Amino acid sequence: MPLVVLAFAGSASARLTPEEYRMIGVTVPQNAAVPLDAVVTDEAGRDHALADDITRPTVLVFADYTCRMLCGPALAFVAAALDQSGLRAGAQFRLIVIGLDGRGSLTDIDRLRREHLRGRALENATVFLRADAATSATLTNILGYRYRYDAEADQEIHPAAAFVLTADGKVSRVLTELGLSAQDLRLALVEAGQGRIGSLADQVRLLCSTFDPRRGTYTLAISRLLAGASGATIVLLAGGIGLLWRADRRAVRG
Repeated sequence: MPLVVLAFAGSASARLTPEEYRMIGVTVPQNAAVPLDAVVTDEAGRDHALADDITRPTVLVFADYTCRMLCGPALAFVAAALDQSGLRAGAQFRLIVIGLDGRGSLTDIDRLRREHLRGRALENATVFLRADAATSATLTNILGYRYRYDAEADQEIHPAAAFVLTADGKVSRVLTELGLSAQDLRLALVEAGQGRIGSLADQVRLLCSTFDPRRGTYTLAISRLLAGASGATIVLLAGGIGLLWRADRRAVRG
């Protein structure tokens, strides 16, 4: 699942060598899952296992809490798409933000929450977490999330990606933060929910769609749509034939 949309501060990417720049991106290993026993720190300063936060379909994003350029707007894109998804924040999904390399303070987190989540229905279903550098490295390595630190700009140059996780921490999909739509995010969460959230219409749309890992979006697959329509036609015909057969038997008996 390669994604290469980057979030960077100003012209920071110009300070990286071409080789370093090419290394930045997301390539999720097959069957990747976040380590639920990883220890993180919440906004109240309490240390706990990540398992306490991932109990339902979850959207996970990484951020540099000290960033004042794209991290905030990227988070706002995700929040807006989740608000418009039609799913119930907290009850059906939650949003988790994890800081990179242990950077940032509670003041930085409060600024991000205040500027980009305050007043949204999603605010109470969003958890900002800090992890030390070693734990951050473990999480990002397991998820195939590659980034670089620019010492001159004192910023993390990182991909803009949203991981959609199942309730047991497995990576279901990876979406591009800066280009995702509410519909894509809804479908990804419904898929991660494994039938426990969403509607019948969502299941039909998933059946008729394919996920493009390079773009991080769902597209309607005509072949699947036709197959689904053919299947529905066969079911209707079979039902109709069954009704006619029963009617004919009743007529014979009469």
